[in-house]
Amino acid sequence: MHEVLTQIGLLGILPLATVEDEESALPLAQTLCRSGLPVIEVTFRTKAAANVIERIAKDSSHMLVGAGTVLTIDQARTAMDAGARFIVSPGFNPKIVEFCLTQSIPILPGIITPTEIQYAIECNLEVVKFFPAEASGGTEYLKAVAAPFKEMKFVPTGGIKESNVLSYLRMPSVLACGGSWMITPEMINAGQYEKIAELTRNAVERAKKR
Repeated sequence: MHEVLTQIGLLGILPLATVEDEESALPLAQTLCRSGLPVIEVTFRTKAAANVIERIAKDSSHMLVGAGTVLTIDQARTAMDAGARFIVSPGFNPKIVEFCLTQSIPILPGIITPTEIQYAIECNLEVVKFFPAEASGGTEYLKAVAAPFKEMKFVPTGGIKESNVLSYLRMPSVLACGGSWMITPEMINAGQYEKIAELTRNAVERAKKR
């Protein structure tokens, strides 16, 4: 498994951040780091995403930064140029997967069906994003769909929160859980870094109990 994915697996939590103001990049990264979670997936849902990734990549050497909600090859290329060390997509786009593989950067495409998992295996992927997790049936569905694919690991995302994260993390097929409950856009915009720090520490402690 790629070392970046191994690191994410050791942490257990992959925080998803939608950041509208690039000035929030470093305070957010520093808050996550000092709270025991030196990883962040910056979603490409705002115009500031690439600049946020670049600032974190340049100024926060201890933070593992990646790009999420990547929908096109151009976005993947932009994210990589900005310093992203992994790419996450909401669905399985073979062209994005192929591009990332040729660039030797980990890609976590979103899957929800056995057919998509088989596509991922055909591409020699070891980890995929399970999205949207809760809306698709949660842990029971994931348990069923993962059963035939013993070597595949999943990063459930979508509806994950403090109250249910452990039920996912304790599944043998789950590498880590993605979520934004500890860093919502509202918290980031309001500069509520102490609240973010508290929620992040709680998430880290929960991950230790898996």
